[in-house]
Amino acid sequence: MAAPTHLLHSTALNHTLLPFLRRHSPLFRRAASFTSFSLRRKLPVRPILAQARRISSAAVAKDELVATPSDLQFKGPLEVIKYPDPILRAKNKRIDSFDESLKKLADEMFDVMYITDGIGLSAPQVGINVQLMVFNPAGVRGEGEEIVLVNPQIKRFSKKIVPFEEGCLSFPKIYADVMRPDSLKVDAQDIKGARFQINLTGLLARVFQHEYDHLQGVLFFERMSDEVLDTIRAQLQELEKEYEERTGLASPEKIEAREIRKKGVGFGKS
Repeated sequence: MAAPTHLLHSTALNHTLLPFLRRHSPLFRRAASFTSFSLRRKLPVRPILAQARRISSAAVAKDELVATPSDLQFKGPLEVIKYPDPILRAKNKRIDSFDESLKKLADEMFDVMYITDGIGLSAPQVGINVQLMVFNPAGVRGEGEEIVLVNPQIKRFSKKIVPFEEGCLSFPKIYADVMRPDSLKVDAQDIKGARFQINLTGLLARVFQHEYDHLQGVLFFERMSDEVLDTIRAQLQELEKEYEERTGLASPEKIEAREIRKKGVGFGKS
């Protein structure tokens, strides 16, 4: 997930800009009232993963694809895959091997995330179709808390749905409101394979849901109302054009061909 320079979680916000933005930016005040942690970039009093509850292994769906060792191999440096590359829609495999290859991939993903001013990144966004995400709400190396979630699942989410302006590293310079549940309970594994559950709220829940959607092949514009989508439609079409010029191939999807949203589509469904 991208860190917009005009919102709370921007890595560009320094201590000089913070007081000015608090006084003059409606978007910043909106973000501040929505998030659940300090406005200043400080280490959380209670580390996020310290609140996690360890649980026993869960059953694996029989039809779920499992990643092989070769699926975790890559040649660096990794780069962010941009819409409408079909890699963003491909099936992401479950990870069963918790070795140095996985740790190397997670470390490289953090490198890419920080370089591109992001606060969250999923494996398919760097061309690796496995169920892995990393995020750090501070968006700065050495600050906040680096979190790695492997094979995450949503166990429960709140009925309270809230809007928030999101950006995405796979959609450069595109920001728009997305409606998502305010809190949720997550089941996942850490980098060593230990399974745990954790409750996420506010921006943490927002970042997780954005990256979780990537693991399901769902892109953030699909969570937007038709009215909001219309405000970025031209930018999406420009990305489609850039893809065709760069690859010499027809765009694998066209926003102009997107079906009208069906009312009542719930969270976790495309």
